[in-house]
Amino acid sequence: MDTIFALAVAAVIIVLIFDYTNGFHDASNIIATVIASRAMTPVQAVIIVATFEFLGPILGGTAVANTIGKFVNISDLEALPSIGILLCGIFGAIFWNLATWWFGIPSSSSHALVGGLAGAVVVAVGADHVVWGFQELGQGHLTGVTKVLLSLVLSPIIGFWAGFIIHRLMGFFLRAAKPIVNKYLRQVQFITSAGLAFSHGANDAQKSMGIITLALLLGGFIPEFKVPFWVVLSCALAITLGILSGGWRIVRTVGFGIYKVRPLHAFDAQLTSASVILSASMIGAPVSTTHVVSSSIMGIGSSERPKAVRWAKAKEIVSTWLITIPGAATVSIVAYLIINLFFGLT
Repeated sequence: MDTIFALAVAAVIIVLIFDYTNGFHDASNIIATVIASRAMTPVQAVIIVATFEFLGPILGGTAVANTIGKFVNISDLEALPSIGILLCGIFGAIFWNLATWWFGIPSSSSHALVGGLAGAVVVAVGADHVVWGFQELGQGHLTGVTKVLLSLVLSPIIGFWAGFIIHRLMGFFLRAAKPIVNKYLRQVQFITSAGLAFSHGANDAQKSMGIITLALLLGGFIPEFKVPFWVVLSCALAITLGILSGGWRIVRTVGFGIYKVRPLHAFDAQLTSASVILSASMIGAPVSTTHVVSSSIMGIGSSERPKAVRWAKAKEIVSTWLITIPGAATVSIVAYLIINLFFGLT
């Protein structure tokens, strides 16, 4: 029991580290348009975003946590190997987050988490321990990996077209506006960026909440899958600290590398992204803030001047999306093989 307790504590700490890397990795996605449009100073942006990022997990419910915590099923294993496999999966996601942050690539923490966990579970105990959800999909029910992947795939498409339409509508309503309107568009971003930060916290922190709760359940520390409040608070704090650390390497890519962002573009991107992410959180769909923000900027640019969109950078981002799941899965598989060689997890 002492070994299991120590492993469970290690799992909680490592998941909180992932939550922290998620925060500073995704901080750039929330802050980029604010900085690019000169609506706030970096200090103002970080303070406002961090405040509402903390409130998101506390007030946003646990629907996403339930989805993430139930797409792998290793409850039939003993506590020691099951938590060990979980740790290898999280390690794969953390490694991928750090690697893409280092190179300034806006990859998806959500994809990294799915790839890391699925890779470790498949190589350790087989594909039948992953809840794929294909059969349930045929019955009209979304669950497991299918629900996660559909959420991750559809959200950037929705973000693109929502950004396209919103920017067209705003352009129509402001067609006769004078340049002074930019002043008000910068001011209103205090609200829209706060909304985006809240929605990000409500969605992304719940992913870590789900994994910690799963670790506690596998270790026998809780009787059922129900997120304890101390887990909610811990994840909210970890992701907020990550936001405060900032992901400045990616700010230039998102804020300047896709389309030249002005106040109206920034407002539209924040409004679009916050709406898409918050809606997904309410139905328990885990989405990628990186995907949604980047695709909304592409949609906004396409609605105005398609040729001005830096599609080469967009292709680079999309290619990173495609390799994130197998990349994180590979890291977690290698981690599992090494640990299993020395400690014999299964």
